[in-house]
Amino acid sequence: MLKVVAACGSGMGSSMMIKLKLQKVLKELGIAADVKNTNAGEAKSTASQYHVIVCSESLRDTFKSAEERGTAVVTLKNLLDEKELKEKLLQAGVAELEKKVTV
Repeated sequence: MLKVVAACGSGMGSSMMIKLKLQKVLKELGIAADVKNTNAGEAKSTASQYHVIVCSESLRDTFKSAEERGTAVVTLKNLLDEKELKEKLLQAGVAELEKKVTV
């Protein structure tokens, strides 16, 4: 099962919206995932515990070191756009990543 975190600046509204969209899109894709939401600082300090981090494009630099260590970082222009989320998750290879994790 993939471990995914949705992050935003304060860990309140935006990350919760991303989490809800993530759960819906991952379910549509048939990907089993445990999805959490939190603020960017907490997500950065616990990044090694997650396979995927999803956040707004403005937070990309916050997760540069996590990405360099192999965590997939998915950034969004529009946090409510399920089509964008789905496309970017597929581009990041989450389906293949899930297969590796469950083997």
